[in-house]
Amino acid sequence: MSIPKIIAILCSIFFIFGAAVIHSDEIVKTVPQLIKNAKSQISEVTALELKNDLDAGKEFVLLDVRTAKEFDAGHIPKSVNLQRGLLEFLIGKKYPEKDTNLVLYCRTDPRSALCTNALKEMGYSNAKNLKGGFKAWGEAGYSIYNRHGEFKMVAFEKKE
Repeated sequence: MSIPKIIAILCSIFFIFGAAVIHSDEIVKTVPQLIKNAKSQISEVTALELKNDLDAGKEFVLLDVRTAKEFDAGHIPKSVNLQRGLLEFLIGKKYPEKDTNLVLYCRTDPRSALCTNALKEMGYSNAKNLKGGFKAWGEAGYSIYNRHGEFKMVAFEKKE
């Protein structure tokens, strides 16, 4: 085998394995890293700000990205359930206008942060995340709804 062929083969091997090593670090992220990255890219509102906007009658879509069972157990007034696994597939059909004002929430906010970031990447310029999620809303003492009507979250201590 000639020296130019050997060099070409070695260069090819180096390029293939070198590229794999370089890219493997960029691809692998932990869930906390994904959430931290998403939160650094999005806007958030507090439970108080959301309550004030609801009371003022501001126009926006409140999206609950939890599962249907979680939503049925209790949700924030005027919210629409569009669970995380279907969000990217259905958002354009339900809300085709990319400037629609959206506020997303889940139980404590990691899922909705990831969803808010995904919507931002899809061109939804007015998507915000509810900081602390449904839990923060309930702990603030605001009304929650389900098929039985309105109620408020009650704090309790777990006994061992």
